[in-house]
Amino acid sequence: MRVLGIEGTAWAASAALYDEAEDSFLIESDPYQPDSGGIHPREAAEHMGEALPQVVERVLARAAETAVDDGESSNAHDIDCVAFSQGPGLGPCLRTVGTAARAAAQALDVPLVGVNHMVAHLEIGRHESGFDAPVCLNASGANAHLLGYHNGRYRVLGETMDTGVGNALDKFTRHIGWEHPGGPKVEEAATDGELIDLPYVVKGMDFSFSGIMSAAKDAADEGQDIEDICFSLQEHIFGMLTEVAERALSLTGTDELVLGGGVGQNARLQSMLATMCADRGASFHVPDDRFLRDNAGMIALLGAKQFAAEQTVGIEESEVDPDFRPDEVAVRWRSDEPSVARGQGSAATGEESSFQRGAEAIVDSVTSDEADYDLPGRSVQKYRLPKPYRHSELDATLQRERTTGEARLTAEARKAGVPTPLVWDVDLDTATIHLQHVGEADLADRLTVDAVETVGRHLGTLHDAGLVHGDPTTRNVRVGDRVWLIDFGLGFHTGHVEDYAMDLHVLRQSLGATADDVEPLQAAVLDGYRETGDPDVLDRLATVEGRGRYQ
Repeated sequence: MRVLGIEGTAWAASAALYDEAEDSFLIESDPYQPDSGGIHPREAAEHMGEALPQVVERVLARAAETAVDDGESSNAHDIDCVAFSQGPGLGPCLRTVGTAARAAAQALDVPLVGVNHMVAHLEIGRHESGFDAPVCLNASGANAHLLGYHNGRYRVLGETMDTGVGNALDKFTRHIGWEHPGGPKVEEAATDGELIDLPYVVKGMDFSFSGIMSAAKDAADEGQDIEDICFSLQEHIFGMLTEVAERALSLTGTDELVLGGGVGQNARLQSMLATMCADRGASFHVPDDRFLRDNAGMIALLGAKQFAAEQTVGIEESEVDPDFRPDEVAVRWRSDEPSVARGQGSAATGEESSFQRGAEAIVDSVTSDEADYDLPGRSVQKYRLPKPYRHSELDATLQRERTTGEARLTAEARKAGVPTPLVWDVDLDTATIHLQHVGEADLADRLTVDAVETVGRHLGTLHDAGLVHGDPTTRNVRVGDRVWLIDFGLGFHTGHVEDYAMDLHVLRQSLGATADDVEPLQAAVLDGYRETGDPDVLDRLATVEGRGRYQ
């Protein structure tokens, strides 16, 4: 099979020939470079209109030279189909790409395949690595999210709630007068910087860049050394991305991670992710640089997979979608392959281990003798692990704040009427908490409508007391004779309806990553919340879940 791929979602006018038999790629690209500032959609579209015919022509010329006349191909180029970026991206650019793809498919008399650009980033990494069921961190200009295959679709495990990581860095560099693209310039300037305090915002496996970018701009306006700001931006932003990637590995139980997107070329981000994976015993793959940047090679590869699965589109159905979410794609080419949710915790063995390693801490059952003091009843010891991928000062601050916050909020939630473990002891020097052992299993291993509905009620009670859990995933709920909330390390006090809505969003998102039949469970969350929570929070939830970068 040979596929012509065409890409042009934002800045890179690109065409490629993928030869499946040889597993080879011929890629021709002509990137758009704005005269000043960031990408201008109209100018980018004009560039696509001029550049795409040229790169397509060069690829077709090479395809003709290497064509094999087997009497079966419908054209002299021996091309079986045309694949193109159907979204997400800039509307004017996508429309230009769509027009070029339709023209090429008609001229070659071959089927047309519409490809999700972000899924293509994942698939090229999976193809190169040979991984079975990886989590993918996509870190690109307009996007930032975590994806994992589960039940016929790529589920969004976590994503930015405001802007893409590349765009966030570009906003800062434009503010200080640097030309596009900003990411490489930040990386270069960060070489000699020192750490300054900036916001670090992780909400479950979601994250936000708006606060940190505002703080960075303010620091520049106040005369802070630009090198220090750039260094700190990388340490905070990439630390956030690495942390949520580890949370995704922990939640799903997989031990494979691939990186995608143009920002993935950053050496510091690669180093953080590699260190985290090595520490967990997980495999990590970074595609070749040409596949990290926007390129038609990955489009052609995914086009070949979809064509083999008979996922083609007619000319009349080939309209582009600037907001095309990766979880909208029916992943028919992987229907019989393993899910990222395989082999989770006690679900695989029928019993629960006394020792568990999460994304942030080691939790182990302990006796009084082991703890060196009397413990009433069965207890657990939770030790927050130092994170070697994170800057030591930032890591120490997060460990201290989260250990203190977990102990305080666990007790406050209990006083508010939410079942939580009793806190026996806190050691800030070692970031260790001793708590009451509660429940028989994690919610992830015993998903029922009744249990999930109870979690919804607990969150409503928690929010009524002005508290946010911060990370109410299916791994941070214990079930047994009661339903318990645990792990308040990302929790905080608030009076903002937005924060309460994010709590519900995190829970519903984690259900999507772990449940086979998710809709009844996600509905149960809302049913439970209606009994104890504020209706305004549910209204805001609809806004939050419509705000994801791809909505």
